[in-house]
Amino acid sequence: MSKLVKFGGSSLANSEQYAKVINIISEDEQRKVVVVSAPGKRFDDDVKITDLLIQYATQVINKENYQATLDEIIERYAEIANAYDVDEGEFAGIKETFTNLAKNDYKNDEYLMAAFKANGERMNAKLMAAVLNSRGMKARFVDPKDAGIVLDDINPNAANLLDETYTNLESFEYSDDEKLVFPGFFGYTKEGNIATFARGGSDITGSIVATGLHIDVYENFTDVSSIYAINPHLVDNPYPITKMSYREMRELAYAGFSVFNDEAIIPAIKGHVTINVKNTNSPEDAGTLIVPEDEVKHSHVITGISADDRFSALYLHSYLLNKQIGGTLTILSIFKKYGISYEHMPSGIDDLTIIFDRNQASDDTIHALCKEISEAIHPDKLEWIHNYALIMVVGENMAVSVGSISQIIKPLAEKKIPINMINQGASKIAIMIGIDQEYTDEAVVSIYNQFFKED
Repeated sequence: MSKLVKFGGSSLANSEQYAKVINIISEDEQRKVVVVSAPGKRFDDDVKITDLLIQYATQVINKENYQATLDEIIERYAEIANAYDVDEGEFAGIKETFTNLAKNDYKNDEYLMAAFKANGERMNAKLMAAVLNSRGMKARFVDPKDAGIVLDDINPNAANLLDETYTNLESFEYSDDEKLVFPGFFGYTKEGNIATFARGGSDITGSIVATGLHIDVYENFTDVSSIYAINPHLVDNPYPITKMSYREMRELAYAGFSVFNDEAIIPAIKGHVTINVKNTNSPEDAGTLIVPEDEVKHSHVITGISADDRFSALYLHSYLLNKQIGGTLTILSIFKKYGISYEHMPSGIDDLTIIFDRNQASDDTIHALCKEISEAIHPDKLEWIHNYALIMVVGENMAVSVGSISQIIKPLAEKKIPINMINQGASKIAIMIGIDQEYTDEAVVSIYNQFFKED
């Protein structure tokens, strides 16, 4: 059996965390491939390296003095390098790379930003390989370009993988006695420019590499010992999920489970890779397995509840809306004009609600969009709902359980929490509930208690 291990930013924040990672890699010979994020926060008020690199890039774009930011970035890496006696010449290359970011030529500012961000992971992978070699483990840094990780060029800061990547990875040569260290989060366009994935991109890289190299198990190390049935900040001793399906994880991650990126599941499904979410600070804990649905048996009707309040909604009421040929197309065309994609669109014969991620639009854009829709459709009512939250209640057993919807709705009715929208997916393993943002935590805890209170 072969394993890929991926470490998040909190697992690599400083030299002390590095020590834990080195032990994890060294204690299991099956851990052949390592994927790293950029160093994260060392403490609550700290700044992630990625955020410092965004600051550095912004200062360069605006022609501001960036030296203090650059010095802070280099110092973070130097602390780790010094703790492990990394060769001075090797670290000099890392320092030079960060310095030259401000001097290099880029296609445009978007590609500049992508290149700055990506080098947080890229230099951390180089540093990790150097540290492993200094500890007697044969390790090789693998640049995504050399491995053939190819991305599209539509959006350099939220790029998509091209399928040829898997062919490239299958032909990638390496020896059985070496550890491969990949940086997460980015790849290269066909023109040779750096492009990054969207949020949680290192998780995506882990899944891609595991699939392309035909790895059996993808161990994703983070700062929790399990994926829980609810956000652990909301209740004491939350119920731990020992095993869940790919599609359960995707549904939960979409609406707020930040432990694992929802897009990262797709490559793992393609390669039938078992994912094991584990704790860097307590690696002996079993963690949570993410597997195909036919390998899952749950003791509860639902597996987990997640929520996200990043949404807004546009509600319109127009009599005979269902008879207006092309009406919905007109509305969506206006959304497209303003560069806004929708997440969900529940409707009735006279009503339509369009739910979308509000981070896509400023207040001015929303005002212009509503004005244009009003002029094009002439609705009887047009309402903008700014603070909109979505709750996802997920479980493979829901597909075969009678009355699960009533059990979910009951505690919300008892708490007098108004429901704006409810939708069950075609798979019947997920129910989505739209509510006002102010009720989010109360609603999630109420549903959790309905199913897990005895546990």
